[in-house]
Amino acid sequence: GFKTATFADGVDDIKDLKPGMLLEGTVTNVAAFGAFIDIGVHQDGLVHVSQLADRFVKDAHEVVKAGDVVKVRVVEVDIKRKRIGLSMRRDGDGGTPKPRDNGNRPVPRAPAPQRQPERSAQQGTFGAALADALKRK
Repeated sequence: GFKTATFADGVDDIKDLKPGMLLEGTVTNVAAFGAFIDIGVHQDGLVHVSQLADRFVKDAHEVVKAGDVVKVRVVEVDIKRKRIGLSMRRDGDGGTPKPRDNGNRPVPRAPAPQRQPERSAQQGTFGAALADALKRK
């Protein structure tokens, strides 16, 4: 039969959405850059192509088509601009913990270039003059 999404109770307006909510929705439109999902709040949410699957997706049409019922996680809600950001990735819903690869994982930071401890031996005449001027203040 025709499967329809079961909208969450009490979620019928964009103001009811909160990041982290897991919802079911119906794909209303698919563009190369992502899929629009009706989650029952009179405002379609967008699952960006990078959020459609745990693997790399070049074009959203590879993953979803209009009419599909999908489970989505609310990522961001911008009430002013009526924008709803959704994700279909499984990372972050308590599955097996795996490094989240969404561009903001803690990269081992290259140490910031340390300023050399000022050893007077290294100070050229300019450095020495500067240090002098500072001392005199």
